[in-house]
Amino acid sequence: MKTTKIIYWISTILIVLFDGVMPALTFQTELAKQGISHLGYPEYFGVMLVCFKVAGAIVLIVPAFKGRIKEWAYAGFTFDFISATVSHAVIDGMGGQALFPLAVLAVLALSYFSYHKMQTAVIAFSN
Repeated sequence: MKTTKIIYWISTILIVLFDGVMPALTFQTELAKQGISHLGYPEYFGVMLVCFKVAGAIVLIVPAFKGRIKEWAYAGFTFDFISATVSHAVIDGMGGQALFPLAVLAVLALSYFSYHKMQTAVIAFSN
């Protein structure tokens, strides 16, 4: 159980840093705006995406959020990473920028499965 908690917290903190904190701090930079427009999206889409990323990161990191809301946060990040991979692959080809979101998706999967393993252990312990 201790190993599962460590895996959960490390993977969750990485997701929160990569997809919650960093976008919140950098979304108004010229590089971020160019990145969104390079993929063919309007500027407001980047702002909206960052708002959802920050909200999802808060849901993932705060232990009080449980159940469906946490499932929606995991689903949202999954859609985000898959969409980022497709967008980059279509515009720039299947290079590093298209593969990086899949690597982050693997970290998200670690967080998701370890979260559910901990929840199953809590339910089993309480019965």
